[in-house]
Amino acid sequence: MHLRLLASVFALIALPTWAAGEASYFPPRNDWARCAPADCGMDAKKLAEAVAFAEANENPAPRDQTLAWLKSFGQNEPYFGGILGPMAERGGVNGLIIHRGKVVAEFGDTQRADISNSVTKSFLSAVVGLAWQDGRIRSTDARVAESMPTGVDLFASPKNAPITWQHLLQQTSDWEGTLWGKPDWADRPVGATPADWPTVPRHAPGSVYEYNDVRINVLALSALHVWREPLPVVLRERLMDPIGASNTWRWEGYANSWIELDGQRMQSVSGGGHWGGGLFISAWDMARVGLLYLHDGEWNGQRLIANEWIAKSRAPGSANANYGYANWFLNTGRKELPSAPESAYFFAGNGQNIIYIDEQNDLVVVVRWIANGPALNGFIERVLAAKKP
Repeated sequence: MHLRLLASVFALIALPTWAAGEASYFPPRNDWARCAPADCGMDAKKLAEAVAFAEANENPAPRDQTLAWLKSFGQNEPYFGGILGPMAERGGVNGLIIHRGKVVAEFGDTQRADISNSVTKSFLSAVVGLAWQDGRIRSTDARVAESMPTGVDLFASPKNAPITWQHLLQQTSDWEGTLWGKPDWADRPVGATPADWPTVPRHAPGSVYEYNDVRINVLALSALHVWREPLPVVLRERLMDPIGASNTWRWEGYANSWIELDGQRMQSVSGGGHWGGGLFISAWDMARVGLLYLHDGEWNGQRLIANEWIAKSRAPGSANANYGYANWFLNTGRKELPSAPESAYFFAGNGQNIIYIDEQNDLVVVVRWIANGPALNGFIERVLAAKKP
């Protein structure tokens, strides 16, 4: 009996404060409580070292996002209209470290609503999840074609007809076609020469993972048809306003991604900033979303996202064990972040834009414009080293 009681005590100690039964802190709109590192279980000196590491490892790519695109994707992809949506010059490296729900470190211009690139995909998958939660989508295993109105031929071909919501969310759909002037094969094309690109081998849905923004934009357009109202409105009303987000974030589409729906002109937003557009958002609003997920979709006693959807989102994909739903990067086998627990996960966008969520250590970390490669793991490693046992 005593051993059982002792085991229960140790289990509570291992859980984050909100799961262990202590009162959880949720920041009100326009405010967020700060905590001296020593008062929140962090070593101030080591925390400062982590921040200094991030600041010393800013992404060296041009801050002008148009130039950054030209130097990366613009050199390796067929043009097909080039940039289609808004882009802007970004700020410098910045971020927030949230421990036990409170701010223990802030660096850089965290108020700036910068392009977030593929972090947008995580917001898109949340909006799809809300449609599933409301019963607008019968099942993630249902064919997307079931939800499309007459005249929308996104999934009319024999190749695309079997595609399910799960396939689109896990980036295993192999959807074939052209959307907003961009053929699916033109995104990060594979092949020895440009002549090979349009004849890329095709795969059965669910069998091969391929990171592809054309297909993510197909998911966004499909979700728009399901919701029958602009996705940014759904996001604001169902998630961003309830968690007290600012009014500075924007979700943009392309100049040519407008459709008429129910007699109204609506823009189908993009799932990233690959050709411009996507979510423009501050580190503070990103941190609020991270805190929502740290609490398994609850905010101050209100269930916003079904925990069943979160479980689906963070389950390893059928063709990529380190990728759940868009854009949930998992730490399966501690492959993505060797310094972090296997249970940790993060939302990632080019640049890099990162929302790191670590339930085991009761941490939400936002870092923006840190260099590609090992810098992210090095930063997280230092943040974790600052946490006192």
